[in-house]
Amino acid sequence: MIRDSDTAGQADDDAGGAVRFHGPLAAELPAGWTDALLSPDIALPLNPASDRSVWGAVDASRIASIAERAERDRGTPWPQPLASQAARVHRSGEREGWEARAFARQGRLTRAAAMAATTLDGGWIDEVADGIVLLCEQSSWCWPAHDDAFARHGSVLPVVTDPYLDLGAGEVVAQLAWIDHLLGAQLDARYPGIRSRIRHEARARVIHPFLTRRDWHWIGLDGDVHNWNPWIHGNVMVAALRLLDEPGDADLRAEVVALAVEGLDRYVAVLPADGAIDEGYEYWWNGACRALEALDVLAHATSDVVQLGAAVPALRATVAFPHRMHLGGDWYLNLADGQAKPHEPKPWHALHRAAARAGDDDAGAHAIARVRAQTRAQAVAQDGAARAAGTEGSGEAPGAGRLLRELSDPDWPGTVPERSPLPATVWLPSIEVLLVRGRAGTSAGLTLAVKGGHNGEHHNHNDVGSFVVASDGVPVLVDAGRPTYTAQTFGPGRYDIWTMQSEWHNVPLVGDTGQPAGAELRATSVEADLADASLRLELATAYDEPALASLVRTARLDRTTGRIEIADSWAASSPLRIVEHLLVAGDVTLVADGARVRPREGATLVRLRWNPHLEARTEVRALDDPMLTSVWGASLTRISLDVTAGDRFTLTVERDDMIAEDDE
Repeated sequence: MIRDSDTAGQADDDAGGAVRFHGPLAAELPAGWTDALLSPDIALPLNPASDRSVWGAVDASRIASIAERAERDRGTPWPQPLASQAARVHRSGEREGWEARAFARQGRLTRAAAMAATTLDGGWIDEVADGIVLLCEQSSWCWPAHDDAFARHGSVLPVVTDPYLDLGAGEVVAQLAWIDHLLGAQLDARYPGIRSRIRHEARARVIHPFLTRRDWHWIGLDGDVHNWNPWIHGNVMVAALRLLDEPGDADLRAEVVALAVEGLDRYVAVLPADGAIDEGYEYWWNGACRALEALDVLAHATSDVVQLGAAVPALRATVAFPHRMHLGGDWYLNLADGQAKPHEPKPWHALHRAAARAGDDDAGAHAIARVRAQTRAQAVAQDGAARAAGTEGSGEAPGAGRLLRELSDPDWPGTVPERSPLPATVWLPSIEVLLVRGRAGTSAGLTLAVKGGHNGEHHNHNDVGSFVVASDGVPVLVDAGRPTYTAQTFGPGRYDIWTMQSEWHNVPLVGDTGQPAGAELRATSVEADLADASLRLELATAYDEPALASLVRTARLDRTTGRIEIADSWAASSPLRIVEHLLVAGDVTLVADGARVRPREGATLVRLRWNPHLEARTEVRALDDPMLTSVWGASLTRISLDVTAGDRFTLTVERDDMIAEDDE
């Protein structure tokens, strides 16, 4: 869990009595830096649609997929999130109905804006205006699952006089700011007055709450700083830079931008030196990446007077986190609530910009390689191999600013040869994660990843000591990830969800229960031997079991043989039931003292071997949630091995290259 520390930064009273935070960003800020802010009409790093040298030159292949979907939308009713769907969060915990319609509405508006910019067609300007007004008339930009209207007012619907500033509100206000910057002249000509409406709503729903209500949990005043912090602060900064442009707004604009930077400083101050994110790869994009993007915007808005993205070592280090978590192909090591195969395209252009500022060639190469692979997969899925050179982009899902900046970059993705770094060894001491493979630059063979950490991490799964094994980059011994979010996911019933329980991770069951939640329940005596490609952890401290004196796990990849070995040994003051669990993706066949597994996607078969004479039980877990089926298909299999009678368990995993075709 990311928390403030005494050494990370400090809070002081300024001359007016307000508490100000001074962290690594504040240490790099030049005096009077807000005086360098560019005027609102040029403050965002995006060419307006009137610049036809940019927008008139966007290659048709880069926008083909967006154009197809935008044309399909046009003339159909806009998605409408309903009151009954918002109230459902309080009644059943279901949140997808409202969010899906709200996201679809915003996605349609972003696609229309891209079409308007590339064509300057009046019909597309009309479509953009419709989307803008619908958002301005939407009662709340806050996602119902985040709103505190019920706690403060007893209302299951948003209270428009007391708006809640959350991820959703931040995303909408930034979307409107980017579109206003892009199409301001065209909107003024065709819809005089609409831009004033945008500014009114931005002030009422975002700017005023941001300034006047300073108990927002996502600021991190309590020391718990998570991915909401940079996501919201970055979006507030974008809105202030563009939309606070009325006469007399200069001081207010500078105040909001400075306060957003101070908020970002709290996040950066506790970003670990190795740049790791305890929420994992999936949340990096809406956490550390958002911080890097916000600082990139700030550099532009000050004509590079303020350049902070590469000034802080932890920010430079975090640029490498995505490729350090890469298993191969579309697969990543998933920690916490992340997915092993992300379900939506990633904004690789944003990573590439951050890599360029940080001087990280490997991170930049990863971004290029993955966007091209993503593009080929999307094109084949949509239209067959004939369009395999189609749209190179992330689409609108990651956000309007990300898509528009990407489309307006004529050099993206360029002609640099593809190269996936796939480092041989990754050790992230801040989250106690080790990832090792046979050799760098290839996913062929077996890859091992092991985590220590504690059970108070963000999006925690009670999985201290768990491991993942991939064959040719495809996970075989896996972490399931998480199902669709509901109110339960972040409520008191979180650990009633099976994917959050240690019993469904690759860790032992001790006694009758798995590991409980809590930051005090953690791995100890953690020893990483990078030369030996191994990690040793004491896991007894992750269990609430007084009789368990010790439970030591050692996980190792033998680079000579390509074999992986997991060894557990334990001691207890009284008899304890211990069951080893292995969660498997693929077809499982039990054989003497082990199993054969056929992984997904045609990866090389693997052979599991364990202590002789153990009775193995398999349980097939049928999957019906789309967040799980999109990654794993219809099911996962859990292998259970009761090892109570002994004091040591050994598992070996090796490639089974010798299976004849007729034996498979």
